[in-house]
Amino acid sequence: MDLHKLKVLCKVIELKSFTRAAQALLLSQPTVSEHVRALEEEHGQPLLNRLGREIRPTEAGQILAAYGSKIIRLELEAIQALEHYSGRLAGHLQIGAGTIPGAYILPQEIARFKQQFPDITINLRITGSKTIAGEVLTGDLEMGIVGARWPEPGLLWQQLFQDQLVLAVAAAHPWAGRTTIELAELRQAPFIQRDPSSGTRHVLEQLLKKHHLSPEQLPVVAEMGTTEAVRQSIKANIGVSILSARAVADDVAHGTLAIIAINGVEMSRPFYLVTRRNQPLSPLGRSFVRTLKEDAPLS
Repeated sequence: MDLHKLKVLCKVIELKSFTRAAQALLLSQPTVSEHVRALEEEHGQPLLNRLGREIRPTEAGQILAAYGSKIIRLELEAIQALEHYSGRLAGHLQIGAGTIPGAYILPQEIARFKQQFPDITINLRITGSKTIAGEVLTGDLEMGIVGARWPEPGLLWQQLFQDQLVLAVAAAHPWAGRTTIELAELRQAPFIQRDPSSGTRHVLEQLLKKHHLSPEQLPVVAEMGTTEAVRQSIKANIGVSILSARAVADDVAHGTLAIIAINGVEMSRPFYLVTRRNQPLSPLGRSFVRTLKEDAPLS
């Protein structure tokens, strides 16, 4: 099987388009189509459903792409191992992160790592913590940094950083002049929450249950897919929310948001490194994790 053709197939399936795959791989669209057609002839069955403008894999295409992704990762690991053996560190590292570590922690850590190893390339995917954990489990990502953990036997979780959640309200909100509120008062204020895949939401729901407040008792007026959307909605006076202190630090400094303690509720949480169980990290992955642990211990 031609590894190059396999890479082309995986890219078409990833981007759901011959055109976008051709652009990403710096190939012509006819060349991409020909590589896929050759694979289909080799295996005697269609690998893609060409319905409308979006490309989707057939069941056979999904199977081949799953193994293809593993083969491509092994190739990268082999290259990294040889580079490491020769005293250099180079290659690609695929990592994922929840919104807060992805936006407020990892950029600085990646910059420090790149100063040490300028020949490496890191692809950082930022989305909900549960999605990241799932993609680490399937092998689409080598590791993730997330704000919550789930009981998944195929994954390992290591605590790396510490985060603080805070109740944030608009500067004009009636609570803005207060230093604390009671937990029960959250039942009275329109509340903006993150989407179900969010680590922040997962941790918040656990905290509320620990203090005998059901998440269903919150008067939710909106559900947002990103922390940025929640921040802007709070400033627009749509409601209040509980977010990472890192996410609202600039708003608090500029007086557009206020943060309030909830009496008797400690809202700290860890960020975790999540990796696959029984799957050693690549040399590049191990070096990056070592940098994370040295440069940013629980802070």
